[in-house]
Amino acid sequence: MNFMSSFVTFENLHEVRRLCHWGPVIALSVIAICSTMAILDSIIWYWPLDTTGGSINFIMLINWTVLILYNYFNAMFVGPGYIPPGWRPDNQQDTQYLQYCRVCQGYKAPRSHHCRKCNRCVMKMDHHCPWINNCCGHLNHTYFTSFLLLAPLGCSHAAIIFIMTMYTQLYERISFGWSTVKIDMSAVRQFQPLMPFSVPAFAATLFALGLALGTTIAVGMLFFIQMKVILRNKTSIESWIEEKAKDRIQHYQTGEEFIFPYDLGSRWLNFKQVFTWSGRPSGDGIEWPVHPKCHQHTLTIEQLKQKADKRVRSVQYRAIEDYNGACCPLSKGLQTFFRTPCTEEPRIPLNKGDTILATRGTKWWMYGDKVLGEEQLKVGERVRGWFPRRCVEKCHYDTAASDSTSEKKVN
Repeated sequence: MNFMSSFVTFENLHEVRRLCHWGPVIALSVIAICSTMAILDSIIWYWPLDTTGGSINFIMLINWTVLILYNYFNAMFVGPGYIPPGWRPDNQQDTQYLQYCRVCQGYKAPRSHHCRKCNRCVMKMDHHCPWINNCCGHLNHTYFTSFLLLAPLGCSHAAIIFIMTMYTQLYERISFGWSTVKIDMSAVRQFQPLMPFSVPAFAATLFALGLALGTTIAVGMLFFIQMKVILRNKTSIESWIEEKAKDRIQHYQTGEEFIFPYDLGSRWLNFKQVFTWSGRPSGDGIEWPVHPKCHQHTLTIEQLKQKADKRVRSVQYRAIEDYNGACCPLSKGLQTFFRTPCTEEPRIPLNKGDTILATRGTKWWMYGDKVLGEEQLKVGERVRGWFPRRCVEKCHYDTAASDSTSEKKVN
């Protein structure tokens, strides 16, 4: 009992709730289906107790499953690491270079960002992944990337097993005519497998093959995307910040030279920032090794410049129709219904007369912040998200730029 209590704590039990989400349910279902079918088909195709090759094949299959689940659950339950609520830098003068998070009532450390899903400021946040129902960040970046590597490798092995099983089982049951191909599943094979290969088994194997191939392609592409940013010691968010920095400098012709501060100049050194022999990434999640021409707040200062530029460019709109916040509102027209943004970002309900500061949009949808009252701002409330373009109209007198200059820097 004492042994179990050392692992099962209140915090662990709370984290188990992450499994109750469509992302982990689908991911674990795919892993379970592919693994189970691969094991059963291995028994049919290459009985592990007869030959050395069969034993190696079976052991490798079990090994893929264990490694995939190990890295998947670590990515989910270890978590990315969070900035403590109310955090402030040791040197109080550094607060002028940092963004303040009203939700966490503290400053954001370099490379950290506030996640609306987790409701916390995340260390070195890369993105919020629905498949693990958690953020990918400083502490679990190694596990997440390892999972992205192992899943395609395991699924490729499983796909080979599925193909070989169907080939060996159907080879003696297929007969070709002048214009027909006949498959007789009731025909007696020369060598009977330990388990029968019936029509349901064939359908299940074909379905599992589709899952395995789809997973190999989709997750394999994600792995290459992750490795691309890791070898430059970036995150997906920081890549976007760097692109916006170049656009800002080009737009205003400031003549600045932006150097990404965390690229150490060597792919191997950048690689070792995430992958270490101990399994834990380098650093404490607060301070980071930087380029010789940069300092700890080079990127945060650039973020503050981009936030200021964003406030200047925001356009003020007024709601002329009510909107209930539905993801696909049919009442707002077919184009709005079918052109809804394919993102997990929230939709914000609108009442006629609400004021919104829009920062981006498409032909049918817009994204922005709803202007709130003083009491809502004091408690750190912020309402932002997508809304149908037809529900708002542009204000003739746009006060967004003038009003925003007096606001405190927030999320």
